[in-house]
Amino acid sequence: MATDFPAEIKALRTTMGSVRDVTDLDTLRTQIADLEQQSAAPGLWDDPESAQQITSQLSRANAELERVETMDNRIDDLEVLVEMGQEENDADTLAEAEKELTDLQKAVGELEVRTLLSGEYDQREAVITIRAGAGGVDAADFAEMLLRMYLRWAERHGYPTKVMDTSYAEEAGLKSATFEVNVPYAYGNLSVEAGTHRLVRISPFDNQGRRQTSFAAVEVIPLIEQTDSIEIPENELKIDVFRSSGPGGQSVNTTDSAVRMTHIPTGTVVSMQNEKSQIQNRAAALRVMQSRLLLLKREEEAKQRKELAGDSTASWGDQMRSYVLHPYQMVKDLRTEYEVGNTSGVFDGDIDAFIEAGIRWKRNQERAA
Repeated sequence: MATDFPAEIKALRTTMGSVRDVTDLDTLRTQIADLEQQSAAPGLWDDPESAQQITSQLSRANAELERVETMDNRIDDLEVLVEMGQEENDADTLAEAEKELTDLQKAVGELEVRTLLSGEYDQREAVITIRAGAGGVDAADFAEMLLRMYLRWAERHGYPTKVMDTSYAEEAGLKSATFEVNVPYAYGNLSVEAGTHRLVRISPFDNQGRRQTSFAAVEVIPLIEQTDSIEIPENELKIDVFRSSGPGGQSVNTTDSAVRMTHIPTGTVVSMQNEKSQIQNRAAALRVMQSRLLLLKREEEAKQRKELAGDSTASWGDQMRSYVLHPYQMVKDLRTEYEVGNTSGVFDGDIDAFIEAGIRWKRNQERAA
């Protein structure tokens, strides 16, 4: 069946119209002009933190404007390419247009999702912690499967990651793992992955081959920035040092370089052992601690607003996805109802469709509230 290029191009332009409305290009251009003026000030770098904030905002604003303008130009070019192919009845040109249409549909869809990420911390890099839940050794193995899934997802996109802490279980898998995704909007994208994940399969650790259900929790927090005002008094922190260890308790470090940091008022605990020195682990732990307390403060404020409004709705993040490997193969998001049968692809990092569906679902929930 021949592609209906006019209809497809019209649909792309309609979507881009919505993107432009949300992005508000006139306001964005005004913001860029103002930031350019601030960045050109002679004494800009007298205050390095303020200068860094201004230049970062300018870079992000320019990138946002360029993304929208580039997509509009690509649609215009596609229309010209289609006209040329149809006028000359050139099959090669029309095949090229077909490929560009497919690429554009994917890119415009991703841009549309990006415009939905307008939360206070959505532009931030992310810190993700995965913890094994109920299910014994299967849960620990599941936690390691999820860690690999997210690292493979980041690798597919070329996003830099850094594993900050891994706590290995005795028999197999992980008790917990913490890693960073160091790219803008990592938090906005991955925040919809937070919650309880469930795995159903024939346990490879059960001699009788019985079906096992296990659970793992995923926590996603925005990475702290220097401009965030989260000060933690030293007397509120308890810091313990211990020797880093690898799988099976084998020593990977002969000094007490690992750090466990506890925030006494809230009981929040952060462990870091993957840096080379105690100083580096302490700095990394403090940064993650600040990020967690920042999010905790935000959640408490949101809870207070809900109580004032009489809203008793439970958190949307719990029990959010099932991964079923037996008696059939399926991964299903319980919030969005999105599901796929390619479980191996999902565990290999193919989770973009789940993330996109989650972002759209979350935005609809926010609008409804």
